[in-house]
Amino acid sequence: MISYKKGTVSKILSEDESTVWFEVIIEDKIERAINYKCLTGEVRVGDVVILNTTAVNLSLGTGGYHFVIFNYSNSSKELEGKGHIMKMRYTPFQIKCLSAEEEDSPYHEKFNSFKSLEKKIFILAEIHSMLAPIAAMIKWLDPTVKVNYIMTDGGALPIGFSNTVKLLKEKKIIDKTVTIGHSFGGDLECVNIYTGLIAAKEILESDITVISMGPGIVGTGSKYGFSGIEQGYISDAVNNLGGTSLIVPRISFKDKRTRHQGVSHHTLTVLGEVSNTKSTVIIPLLGEKKNSVINEQFKEHNIFKRHNVVYEDGKDIEDAMKYFDLNITTMNRGYKDDEEYFITLGAVGKWALSYLKKGR
Repeated sequence: MISYKKGTVSKILSEDESTVWFEVIIEDKIERAINYKCLTGEVRVGDVVILNTTAVNLSLGTGGYHFVIFNYSNSSKELEGKGHIMKMRYTPFQIKCLSAEEEDSPYHEKFNSFKSLEKKIFILAEIHSMLAPIAAMIKWLDPTVKVNYIMTDGGALPIGFSNTVKLLKEKKIIDKTVTIGHSFGGDLECVNIYTGLIAAKEILESDITVISMGPGIVGTGSKYGFSGIEQGYISDAVNNLGGTSLIVPRISFKDKRTRHQGVSHHTLTVLGEVSNTKSTVIIPLLGEKKNSVINEQFKEHNIFKRHNVVYEDGKDIEDAMKYFDLNITTMNRGYKDDEEYFITLGAVGKWALSYLKKGR
């Protein structure tokens, strides 16, 4: 079930080619909303709109924004452009896109002739806040490396919702994007993770590709009930196609939830049970006491036998983020509030770059 209300657009806050952020008056109260142009067209001051208010009513992580369902000023719209692959299928918001692998695409034959990922590096992050520090570390160390991003449909579906992606592209920290499954709005659209991986190698010619869901991981506090479990089967996809899979561990000693202290139970489940092929896992150097906690968790879940575990220093991540003027948070915690989380991401980026240069 959803909740929805009628409102009047009062002020445009910001806008880009795909998304509008604005203020809306609902029952004499000013609130905030988001409009996706590909779904509901343009929005202007004075327009009367119907808004999905569900997430705000439930206090979920949308930043306090409602979402436009319908704009009375846009009563009709004709189809435009090529493509016939539907995303968000059989919902009122199903949209048509030109998928990179379909027959009308200029890239169609690249998928038919594909043989192997040829050890190309794919970094598998669990949550969206991992993307910027990892990519920034790589680009800070070597700005010539081509870093691209695959966004899965485990979180937000529109890539336009991510201000992080927009910022990273503006600062040239990531080059291009691919949206797979039901996520949409990337530089390339793909049907699934396998074709997304192929597109990153064959079309975007990535040196390193970071993969994560968009903003808004789903968690239930249960062992298997979290959308980040996709790390496991994505790692298998990378390995099945002949790539190099690096699984990013979620590490924190500041999270108040016991299940996320040290190595998160999400990571332990992915590495210990879900992934069926061997990947590389990078552990940051955090000092004897904290690394001992991590090692014990890995031993308990048999991870040293299942995966290739390596150690790397990631402390330069603070300098990398300062260089690019990035103020990244995770669960409202910045670098000073959760150093180990960010140092882990720095270690991943540093090790990935080192591995890349060894293979060149």
